[in-house]
Amino acid sequence: MPEHRNRQDRHTPPPWNRPGTPPADHRSVVDSAVYRDGRRVASPDTLAETFRQLREQSDSVAWIGLHRPSEAELHSLETEFDLHPLAVEDALEAHQRPKLERYGETLFVVLRAARYLDAPEEVEFGELHVFVGPDFLITVRHGAAPDLSAVRRRMEATPELLALGPEAVLYAILDAVVDGYAPVVEGVQTDIDEIETEVFRGDPEVSRRIYELSREMVEFQRATRPLVGMLHNLMAGFAKYGTDEELQRYLRDVADHVTHTSERVDGFRQALTDILTVNATLVSQQQNAEMRALAEAGFEQNEEIKKISSWAAILFAPTLVGTIYGMNFETMPELHWAAGYPFAILLMAVVCTSLYVIFKKRDWL
Repeated sequence: MPEHRNRQDRHTPPPWNRPGTPPADHRSVVDSAVYRDGRRVASPDTLAETFRQLREQSDSVAWIGLHRPSEAELHSLETEFDLHPLAVEDALEAHQRPKLERYGETLFVVLRAARYLDAPEEVEFGELHVFVGPDFLITVRHGAAPDLSAVRRRMEATPELLALGPEAVLYAILDAVVDGYAPVVEGVQTDIDEIETEVFRGDPEVSRRIYELSREMVEFQRATRPLVGMLHNLMAGFAKYGTDEELQRYLRDVADHVTHTSERVDGFRQALTDILTVNATLVSQQQNAEMRALAEAGFEQNEEIKKISSWAAILFAPTLVGTIYGMNFETMPELHWAAGYPFAILLMAVVCTSLYVIFKKRDWL
């Protein structure tokens, strides 16, 4: 049995709370209590003391809250409460999909909690494993969410509900996890509204934001969609396991909320897909407009080049004639011809006029 520090030396878990090997000063047992008739009768400091109190207190229930426990601690729970090794392995390794499995009299539930972080505008996911037995409930938390201390306070404030046993605590945990989705849904809805504005504003970074939010919605969908089937399976076992009528109503309410949340998440994914399509269309239109503008600019430039080239050719013709007749050779044809000068001028005019007519017909001028 592993040793534990005194309760006064316990450190509050850091806010990032990610799965992994706990640091040396990490306290795995967040809270451990023994209840009878819905009221706390013992608050043991160690798991060993919890086991002893549970054996000594007849008709009592143990509620043990763990945060990233060690392998030795989980194996001690496995031995004491006869937990299935596969469930213990899942709880130790984490990174499990939401599911509900029954091993004899023990129910093993995996939940994915979520919370919306305002500063980075992103969704953070946590993982929670719950073992529910006839006289015990064990929670193994991997992450900051959900706040199970609030669930414990709520249940202790309503001893008549807590007296219904570990199932009542499980339903309270389910309710806390599902209620935690509501702020996430509102935060994501705000993000989508902002993204729509950025898309039509032409923000170049919007594509990256759409992609990141789409990935978060995939994770959110993986967290919420299995819950619908899990809760319906629990409701299907009401008659078989003699679930209290109050708990039945409680679970139906949770099932309604998770169904609504799952539908909202499905809608978010579709909306993000549509937004991404619209953004791609707008980007394509913008690129086409830019290419068209470049083509028009190139066309105008070509027209200017044509005009310049045409006038350069027209001016080059008389220059060529003048250059030829300006050479100082003694024996040049037509050098002493009386009509030579008018002929040269006429030749220049004919060549320039011919070139002008040719270029004009070709719309170069």
